[in-house]
This record gives sequence, structure tokens and C-alpha cells, in this order.
Amino acid sequence: MKRIIDAEAATGLMEPLTALVVQAGVAILAVNRAAMRVDGKQDGSPVTEADLAADRIIADGLAQLAGDVPTLSEERTQLASPPFRDSFFLIDPLDGTKEFVAGRDEFTVNLALVTHGVPLLGIVSAPALGLLWRGIVGRGAERVTFDGAVIGAAEPIHTRKLPDQGEPWVAAVSRSHGDKKSEAFIDARPNAVRRTVGSAVKFGRIAEGTADIYPRFGPTSEWDVGAGCAVVTAAGGKVTDGKGGELRFGERSDTGFIIPEFIAWGDAEAVRLY
Repeated sequence: MKRIIDAEAATGLMEPLTALVVQAGVAILAVNRAAMRVDGKQDGSPVTEADLAADRIIADGLAQLAGDVPTLSEERTQLASPPFRDSFFLIDPLDGTKEFVAGRDEFTVNLALVTHGVPLLGIVSAPALGLLWRGIVGRGAERVTFDGAVIGAAEPIHTRKLPDQGEPWVAAVSRSHGDKKSEAFIDARPNAVRRTVGSAVKFGRIAEGTADIYPRFGPTSEWDVGAGCAVVTAAGGKVTDGKGGELRFGERSDTGFIIPEFIAWGDAEAVRLY
């Protein structure tokens, strides 16, 4: 029998899931980046022992916390059995591997709980920054500090309204995955200011109100987006496809779990102006 997790049940899972994600981050930081092995996947993206260590921790933890809920992880797609009709966990154990390999700090551990194709709970953790963003749709979002495995204070966060006419938008842009269509979209926003941010940290900046929009008109994977989608939505924003429509998760594997394009909006009302 498959399990459906609603917002109330998700609330009870938030603290143990947060601890699990933080534990995965500890394992990542324990890896010596200067000496680690870096392999290439079939799609050309890198994978390291840090990715695999974090994935093992999360897989073991989820088996204990909610073993009856399926999981789709970037590192174990061959074990997935889509379509996921009820609830499932969507995991990227190390988002921003290129940032990690390059010695930068903006890489994340992403965990989402998706119910009926829509992200309900999301945690985006940046281990090297000691910050994570988390939220449950309909129940708000928080920014949490941590030091190693010790989880500290949480503060409520909310996205911000778009600036008044003539004031600049802050657009979060990727350091590693720029594309011409996204650049054109930003250029069309009045007085847009670009802020280069790595990995899913961009979703965190939208959710906390320090950036306004994050467009990505190139293909990415569901595990890159699911957790951030839940956090931004819980914080008052919205994440849509490139035309302003709803994103769906876990329903199709024939496309390789690819999201062709998306836009994260801090101001949910701005979608109708697009």
C-alpha cells in the first residue's frame, strides 16, 4: 500500500529530515576535495565520493524514517519506479558538484517530499555556508543556521514583492549554466541586477527575499528543482514552467526526469504580469 503524506504529517517529519540533511552535509565536508576521485556520468556531469557518501546517508535515514515512501535520487535513478502517484522523496545529495570540485562553497544538499506530483516539503542545505532553507507549502518557510551537525536558530522568512517601477530587480543567475534565453528574459526586466549564485542556493535567496527572480531556460533535472520549489512556494513565491504553468514531478521517466525550463518568482502575483 502506498502512502500519502499531507502537510500535517510532513510537519512531523521536518526536524528528523533536517537532521538527516545536515548529517549528509557533514559527510560531504569530510571529503578531501584536493585528493578525491571525480568520475563522469553518461550525461557528462561529474560525480564524486562526496555525492555517493551523502546519498548513502540519506538513503539509510529515509529507510528508517519513512521506509514505505519511495525515493527518487539523482544517484539511484535506476532503482526508481515511476510514475509516482502518491508521495515520494526527491533527492539531490550534492547539487552543484562543479562548485564543490572547484573549491567553492555554494553547493547544496536538496531534499523534497512530493505529494501528487507537487513538492510539499523542501530542504535546501548549504553545508559550507552553515545555512539551510526549509519550508512546507501552506505552513511557511524558515532559514536555519547550523555548525557541523549542531542545528541552531531558525528564523521565519518570506519572499518580497517586486520592486516599484523603475527600481531594479535582483535576478539570481547561475555561475555554471548560463543560456541566451535566460539572459534575454533578465534583460527584459527593467534595470535588472544580476547576482551570481551557485546551485540551489538561488532558491534560498529568493525565499529569504534577497533576490527577486531566478529564470532557467535550459534543461535541468527534477532533483535540482523540487526542494527549492517547495521552499520558495512555502515562503510566498511561486515556481512555474517557462510559460507560467505548473511544474509536475515524478510522473514521467521517458524524458529522463528533465525539466525543460522554469522560473522561480519571489512575488507570486508577478506571474500573471509575465
